[in-house]
Amino acid sequence: MSQHPKSNVAERSRRASSSMTPQQAAEWLSGRNAVIGRLAKLAGPPKFPKSSEPYFAVLVRIITQQQLAGPAARAIHGRLVAALGGTVTPEQLDTISDETMRACGLSGRKVASLRDLAGRISDGSLRLGARSLSHESDEEIVAQLSAVRGIGKWTAEMFLMFQLRRLDVWPTDDLELRKGYAKAWQVELPKPKQLDALGDEFRPYRSIAAWYCWTANRLDLDEGTGAAK
Repeated sequence: MSQHPKSNVAERSRRASSSMTPQQAAEWLSGRNAVIGRLAKLAGPPKFPKSSEPYFAVLVRIITQQQLAGPAARAIHGRLVAALGGTVTPEQLDTISDETMRACGLSGRKVASLRDLAGRISDGSLRLGARSLSHESDEEIVAQLSAVRGIGKWTAEMFLMFQLRRLDVWPTDDLELRKGYAKAWQVELPKPKQLDALGDEFRPYRSIAAWYCWTANRLDLDEGTGAAK
């Protein structure tokens, strides 16, 4: 069965962007967009620090720390890792009870999310191996991760950007991204659907544009830094 035309375009875009580093992609965008160029001069090259944790452990940490303040989130995650003997794998998670996880400070909802995540890894419906993921499109990975209880589209997009270092992700539901775009380009706060269209000019490096939008929120931009209306 042939792929949908849009899927082919997205796949070609991903393959084209994968040959660039974030810094190279930023330089490419800077040469084509004046606002990105100015932001790059102020903020420097984009930073996409990658965790050394295995992908499963990363997702466990994300689920564990959702909707919690920093110190409390780290403490609960630390207790869970200790209960797992320092080995955060689906197999090891299966060896501890729900009661043990609850004793670590996890809610019943988060326990159910972790069980769902581990179960999907075990039955093969979610594959987190680097080789498997390298053959999946961004849309396919978002769909698979979003199917896991407790993992939404935004979390999946952050995983794409900061774990897989995919360079063409544009999380339009992110309020800080929308605020940063409005500030940098000196426009009204765009709605997610509007921002989706506005991001087309940054393909195939929308992740880089997103990083600069987030960064714009903490920069002291004068009137000449943004784009004219």
